[in-house]
Amino acid sequence: MTKSSIPKPTASELNLLKLLWQYGPMNSKQAHERLQLERPEIAYATVLRHLQIMHGKGILTRDESQRPHLYAPSQAQDSLQTNLLKDMIQKVFAGSGKALILAALRGHVTEAERDEIEQILQDEKKT
Repeated sequence: MTKSSIPKPTASELNLLKLLWQYGPMNSKQAHERLQLERPEIAYATVLRHLQIMHGKGILTRDESQRPHLYAPSQAQDSLQTNLLKDMIQKVFAGSGKALILAALRGHVTEAERDEIEQILQDEKKT
């Protein structure tokens, strides 16, 4: 399965991916314990099922050489984010990266973030 053919993760799947990107590969029990810190009501069976489904979709890899199995993202965080962003730009902003940036700048960026963006743009001009 190529990276572009990996299905887009759901919101729940993204939560698990963020966890695995932050802490590295883990088994279902470890993932459940980490998720419970944010969502105490989440059942172990739910986490296990999500991990199994994500593995079946190709979103996760599973190391079956040991017990319990270890799950890890099949894509690096920046790679998946880039693919999701490209898709969103096509669907929501008619392919215009500029429209995306302008929409973000209109209400979703703090003054400090604006300053940082300006500095990055200035640095890019110099190179």
